[in-house]
Formats: sequence, structure tokens, C-alpha cells
Amino acid sequence: MSLRMYLRNVSDSQRIEALWEAHCNQMADFGFDRLLYGFTRYRTDTSLGDPEDFVILTNHPREYTDVFLSDSHYFHAPMVQWALQNEGAKSWQHIAEVMRSEGLSPQARAIYEFNQKMNVTAGYTVSFKSVSARSKGAIALTAEPGMSQEDIDAVWEKHGNDITLMNNIVHLKILTLPYNTPSRSLTNRQREALEWVGDGKTTQDIAMLMGLTSATVEKHLRLARENLSVETTAQAVLKAAFANQMFILDL
Repeated sequence: MSLRMYLRNVSDSQRIEALWEAHCNQMADFGFDRLLYGFTRYRTDTSLGDPEDFVILTNHPREYTDVFLSDSHYFHAPMVQWALQNEGAKSWQHIAEVMRSEGLSPQARAIYEFNQKMNVTAGYTVSFKSVSARSKGAIALTAEPGMSQEDIDAVWEKHGNDITLMNNIVHLKILTLPYNTPSRSLTNRQREALEWVGDGKTTQDIAMLMGLTSATVEKHLRLARENLSVETTAQAVLKAAFANQMFILDL
């Protein structure tokens, strides 16, 4: 698929699932058969936030993600650490450079050895420009089995600018599409009540607009707060807005 046609398809995508499938197929054409995208809006100096709030997209098998994404193992991965401190694209040759120069921590070495076992050995990481001090997004592009880092570096030499552009555009598109996990999902009534709060309506106003009692509106707002793991309705509105779960035509 040409770059122009690909970017047009990305622009027209309305659902994150279809966008991700198309992106995986496009990256596979360059030799990257496994992708892992992650984004957080809740980064601090010592944490990336609650994993339940991450946007995680991947086509890695479960036997890989169940380990890599559990117990914050990902936080110690050498290329994740690089992505947190940098922007742009980086060859995984960087890992070998770190091993030669300063070595890996025990946690990082454990992740490195697990990746070797799972044939996650060659690839590139693209770290995206942050939209705020607390946000960070990156994607790991894993080369298909049998390709060495030298092989995929040669592909990048030829197509790296286009690959970087495609991933940056997909990242920006993902930020505009609704995304939720089962533990963070809202019902239609909860979403509607939050939308009216976002419009500045009182509980009494919302009750009249939704044809409900004030007590029922309060119940919907309470359940929305619980589902989003926040303490106040204002925080619920903000978190739902971050996940693009408000003022949408269809979810």
C-alpha cells in the first residue's frame, strides 16, 4: 500500500480495532510482524501510572504479553527506559551498546533473557513526542523470526523515514479514538450523565434532561466514579474525556 493511501486509510478510521489491524498489516510488509504500543497520561517520576489506565495495543501472543506486561516487568525493559528519556526512533542495537558500556540491572537482564527466549531479539522502538509532562507513548516494532538486527537495520535505512511517519500518524489517530478496558467501561447512562456534568448542568438539571430522578442520576454518577477509579465527578469527567468516551457518536 502506498504511503498516501495508507495515511488516507488512517485518517478515515473510526474504530481503534480496525486502525490497529491495518497498522499491523502495514508494518508486517516491512518485516515487523509483532507490535506493542503503549500510552499513558498518568506518568510520574517513579511510575507510568495504573496499568488499567494504559492504552495497550499489541499482536504479540498471550504467552509473551502475560509475562511482559505483568508485575511492571515492562518498566525495566531497556528500550522502555530509552523511550521514557528520548523521542524518535532507535535500533535495538542500543541494547548491545548498553550491555557493553554499563551493563544491565538484574531486572533488565531478566527481561532481556525473556525476550531472547520469546524470539523478541531484533527491532526498533519509536518514542513519540509527549503532549504533556505526564504523558508518554511509544511503540516497539519486533522483526520477524529469522531476521537479525543487521537485517532490519538495512530495512530501516531504506524505509525508516516512512515507517517513523506512519507510526507517528497512527499514534496521533489513536489519541482521538475511544478506548476503554472492561474495568474502565461506562454504560450509556453513566456516559450521558457525565456529559451533562461536563456541560455544567446540575443534578436537578440532568434529572429533568434524562427523565430520571435526582437519586438515579446520583447513582449513575457514583457508578461512573467507581468504574473510572476516581473520587470526584470532576475527575471522572476528565478521565472519561482523556479516554475519548464522552461526546461521541458511537462507541
